[in-house]
Amino acid sequence: MAGATDRSPRAAKRSDTVEGTPGSQAADSAKRTTAHRERAAGTLQSADRALVALLSFTEQRPEWGVSEIARHHGWDKAVAQRLLTTLTARGFLMCDSATRRYRLGPAVSRLARVGEHSGVLPSLVRPVLARLLRETGESVVLNVPNGGGYRCAAAVDGTGPIRYTALVGALMPGHAGASGHALFAYYPEAEIRQIFGATALQRFTDTTLTTVDALLERYAVLRDQGWGISHGEYDVAVTAVSAPVFQAGTIAASLTVIGPSHRVRHAADGIVEALLAGAAEATDAFGD
Repeated sequence: MAGATDRSPRAAKRSDTVEGTPGSQAADSAKRTTAHRERAAGTLQSADRALVALLSFTEQRPEWGVSEIARHHGWDKAVAQRLLTTLTARGFLMCDSATRRYRLGPAVSRLARVGEHSGVLPSLVRPVLARLLRETGESVVLNVPNGGGYRCAAAVDGTGPIRYTALVGALMPGHAGASGHALFAYYPEAEIRQIFGATALQRFTDTTLTTVDALLERYAVLRDQGWGISHGEYDVAVTAVSAPVFQAGTIAASLTVIGPSHRVRHAADGIVEALLAGAAEATDAFGD
């Protein structure tokens, strides 16, 4: 999936002690002990470390040097070097020969495509969608980024005689509606400007946001409150309430309750409460 801003980046740990002193050695030992205890029982340490290394790469921190990742996780530098070299040999990482810094490689993209096409995400969140449908009575949609737009990955239809129906697999414009806002609000500003500033944004209704600056303002509000709402930005008769879903601290999807404006507007407070609980549950399901 397309990368985006890390919601809760893990800042690189810095020690107040000097390398080589007893204090620094004790701190390093403590970090290694903690890392060992955090590893699940019955797992292979080398495989666990390799996966931890891969999950360190986020949109907020897309590059790592050997010393940086070793300090961050409390590993010996030699161990970190072997891990990164092995992952590079298998295509999971790439190393810049000039800077000696590592980035995610093509094998990660291949696995992501396999996961997406095999329906992994929908299967993880089906219970969440079903519960939100019961609690709100409105249609519930899981959306994932797709270039400058988003794609419906899973959906359940509302129960009312008049309801919004989402077509799984359908592509939608990223700038029109809360579903897209909840995704792209967590992208870096430079990437947002690149995606939405290259060409004129199509106006679908009078409330469609058609400038990058307007989008950035909406995104700031959404990030501050943790959810967003749109009234008729793509379809004049539809209101959508959407919240972000994260995986390993990075935006992965948006979860949206959507329906006729005359119903959703009046029930918005209750929908927001249920939606935020559902988004948190979906984030937990996606895992670290």
